Amino acid sequence: MSDPIHSRTDSAAKRKYLEGYLLEQVASGDRYFKSKNIAKEIDLSAKEIGSLLFRLRQDSSKLAIEEWASTSAKTWYIEPR
Repeated sequence: MSDPIHSRTDSAAKRKYLEGYLLEQVASGDRYFKSKNIAKEIDLSAKEIGSLLFRLRQDSSKLAIEEWASTSAKTWYIEPR
């Protein structure tokens, strides 16, 4: 069986996949995320995650996303709307 993220090559599909992943995480109570940790979990680069999160921040009706810190890896505060 192939990994679902690898079958998604366009940005919109990756954004939707990331949104679904984050919705699951915030439903379990998580709120703070580092790009590099998300990247490891869903097998994308941290740079890709950052780019996708900036788009989700503007487009998502399901998640409220704020950039919190930019130290060794970007930290994001994410909560359901």
